[in-house]
Amino acid sequence: MTETIQRPGVRPPATLLRFATAGSVDDGKSTLVGRLLHDSKSVLTDQLEAVEDASRKRGQEAPDLALLTDGLRAEREQGITIDVAYRYFATPRRRFILADTPGHVQYTRNMVTGASTAELTVILVDARHGVVEQTRRHAALTALLRVPHVVLAVNKMDLVGYAEPVFAAITREFTAYAAELGIPAATAIPISALAGDNVVEPSSHMDWYGGPTVLEHLETVPVSHDLTACHARFPVQYVIRPQTAEHRDYRGYAGRIEAGAFRVGDAVTVLPSGRTSAVTGIDLLGRSVHTARAPQSVTLLLADDIDISRGDLIVPSADAPPTTQDVEATVCHVADRPLTIGQRVLIKHTTRTVKAIVKDIPSRLTLDDLSQHPAPGQLVANDIGRVLVRTAEPLALDPYADSRRTGSFLLIDPADGTTLAAGMAGGSFAAAATGIPEPDDAGWDF
Repeated sequence: MTETIQRPGVRPPATLLRFATAGSVDDGKSTLVGRLLHDSKSVLTDQLEAVEDASRKRGQEAPDLALLTDGLRAEREQGITIDVAYRYFATPRRRFILADTPGHVQYTRNMVTGASTAELTVILVDARHGVVEQTRRHAALTALLRVPHVVLAVNKMDLVGYAEPVFAAITREFTAYAAELGIPAATAIPISALAGDNVVEPSSHMDWYGGPTVLEHLETVPVSHDLTACHARFPVQYVIRPQTAEHRDYRGYAGRIEAGAFRVGDAVTVLPSGRTSAVTGIDLLGRSVHTARAPQSVTLLLADDIDISRGDLIVPSADAPPTTQDVEATVCHVADRPLTIGQRVLIKHTTRTVKAIVKDIPSRLTLDDLSQHPAPGQLVANDIGRVLVRTAEPLALDPYADSRRTGSFLLIDPADGTTLAAGMAGGSFAAAATGIPEPDDAGWDF
């Protein structure tokens, strides 16, 4: 056997994968995460000792690996996940940021937070129960959020005798539903998170399965963090004007490049005003550079002294998105109070927050058959629906299908700052899947 020798202190480059877990209550999400951490040697000794001690106090002989992620007292007492738990771990092949999202229906909205930045979602299904309503809901959210990769983990295979027909039937049902949502081919893996089958190590009980384990798939699934080919977008966070003797005429616009790249000499347009200029300098970490790319935080210097403030968007003049006051979007309602027609809200898009009014709620999505329930009148917690919003000032939104970064927004209650809904601009997967035409926005006025 050939052994690779590395110089001390030198590590091979490892890519980063952000992924989320989802599934119904008691499908075993926290146990799966705990098994991944434990079997990949990503658990510190004191953490494992604390879990073993807590498990003994609860009368369990073996350590309950779910306790590695269920950190809230209410979670441990009820045996469910309530909040999104983030975990960071690494293997020699890749680094991971994991969001373990709740499974209970009343916490479905928390999945939006966990999966909004994920490149892969692991959807768990209990082999005894198959695809249930919450499975469909999480699949729908995965499709809405445009998560590129999906893993169907059929858990608790030990409780159905590791039967291949059970796994095959669940895979067929989920795959058919995912196709209706427009989800690319999902990778199905039969596992037992409790026993460790096909999580990190291959299972000796399922010789009929020849695919990867969960960790093998997570380590090898292709992910791309190269945002330089996307539409270049720079939301302004802060205007820097030192007005000191050393920097008397300095005027810089600080923020994070959300997508694409900017270079000295680029012709740019500032939205929503439409004023044009050119990039004369880029400051990065106290030094001048010629080029900067997403997701770097930089300060741009422009050739002209034009009116720019927080919330403005600097874009290439040749690739400027249209501005609009009429926003059509799909939203996931996350607040306990309903969203109603005529309600006045704030809409937060990148660094810009403007006043708006909900002009119409044309439909609410029915997850069972992906049909649209017309004119629901309101959206309540965990509902997914179409909304038409009129803003007091123009916004420069990209379609969410083109950019998850500049196609998303939040609806906020102006009275107390509560987040009401997470929105995705443009067409929805449901409209494309069901053939229902997009709503008409004629006759709006603010």
